[in-house]
Amino acid sequence: MSSTLAPKLALARAVGVLSRMRGGGTSVPGKVLMRLDSGAIGALGARLPLGSVLVSATNGKTTTTAMAAGIFEQAGVPLVHNRAGANMAGGVATTLLSATRRHGRMAGELGLFEVDELWLDEVAAQLHPRFVLLGNLFRDQLDRFGELEAIADSWARALAGSPHPLDSEAAASPGAAPPSREPAGLILNADDPLIADLGRERSGVLYFGVDDDSLALADMAHAADAKHCRRCGAPYVFEAVYLGHLGHYHCPSCGQSRPEPTVVASHVTLEGVRGARFTLRTGAGEAEVALRLPGLYNIYNALAAAALATALQIDLESIVAGLQSTRAAFGRAETVMLSLAGPANGSRERDPQRELRILLIKNPAGANEVLRTLAIEPGEHDLLGVLNDNIADGRDISWIWDADFELLAGRVRRATCSGSRAPELALRLKYAGIDPARITVQPELPIALREAAADQPREQTPLYALPTYTAMLSLRELLVTRGEVSSAWS
Repeated sequence: MSSTLAPKLALARAVGVLSRMRGGGTSVPGKVLMRLDSGAIGALGARLPLGSVLVSATNGKTTTTAMAAGIFEQAGVPLVHNRAGANMAGGVATTLLSATRRHGRMAGELGLFEVDELWLDEVAAQLHPRFVLLGNLFRDQLDRFGELEAIADSWARALAGSPHPLDSEAAASPGAAPPSREPAGLILNADDPLIADLGRERSGVLYFGVDDDSLALADMAHAADAKHCRRCGAPYVFEAVYLGHLGHYHCPSCGQSRPEPTVVASHVTLEGVRGARFTLRTGAGEAEVALRLPGLYNIYNALAAAALATALQIDLESIVAGLQSTRAAFGRAETVMLSLAGPANGSRERDPQRELRILLIKNPAGANEVLRTLAIEPGEHDLLGVLNDNIADGRDISWIWDADFELLAGRVRRATCSGSRAPELALRLKYAGIDPARITVQPELPIALREAAADQPREQTPLYALPTYTAMLSLRELLVTRGEVSSAWS
């Protein structure tokens, strides 16, 4: 261990202990370490015997990394993984710090890191990952990220190995060697035109995609984003649209088309909120996969994880076992049993209970897939929609008008709207065709949860919570307080 880095690690750990005692965030130790040593991520990452892989996407990166972790665990690969979802540089630094042991050893061999879209460049610049997996680009938090083209351009620069500001600073130091950034191997979603374009000029790119026309939508959703060819600007022609702008496409002007994927999902069966099945095909053969997670969006997450594992030469049996063992990450189709007697005060065995299913919605594409999944479920639904406009959600909530809540018109028994923008969500549901008499506005989440859970029909039906990102975290903290879950992060 470097004599100069060791005291910085000790100080960052001490600050982390104090932060946890005061209820601080999970990224605090890493942020302190980065202040003390701007190259700490690279220094600690270099100690991982099998190197690192990075996963980024607008939607699904937490679930994709959870699936990949399940696969690697099945294959016996020890991981250093930011499981709590802290995916900016401070969170990655904290994860590496927590995995550091004496004499420069690490409590894992392979780094598996979920990375925020805007932090991919900086994290990749330090870690020099073996592979970068990019799942999708959907319109999300425009006030923070900007348009999709801006993110795509940023990713293209990062993947090209162009000098990063941190490299430039290091190179300017007296006696420093010129920075070396070997391009990472790419694993890309062939069905997303913006993502597929990032691999056009590179060799050895591994693509994944869906091949099942039974899933094709009748028309492209009005909220679809990537409709034009980046090479010539002409509109794409879509032979099949599966999810948002994901599908099979070609440009009639310049001839650019969807790359042929190596890792493919076919014969897909969506089983509502209970799960999904598909046939997985890789270069090693075919296998049937039964996911415990619902929706086509989780098929794409599973494909992404399988493609990453394939690139790292994990056997097909371990891939299937890892995918099938994956349970929902917090808030992503997670199921919690609610006590209708209120916060737990001892044994809850005799308390009346109700199933709560938490389905994160944070942009039009993700929301539409959740709504599409709910539409498969029979009968009327009880909804708890929680709409926040905090910085991590995006201040602009106009995206809810691009979410197709009309899919549930006539299928909602009761809708409880909560969060900082509860009235706007209620208005959107009204215009979607849901009877206003069935809509309740209760901005205070504890009250909204209690009232929505208690008002259930005679038959046992779930309460479906549809929270935005910070609303999901608040809901999770509330469930911890009530005694329904033991941790705010898992």
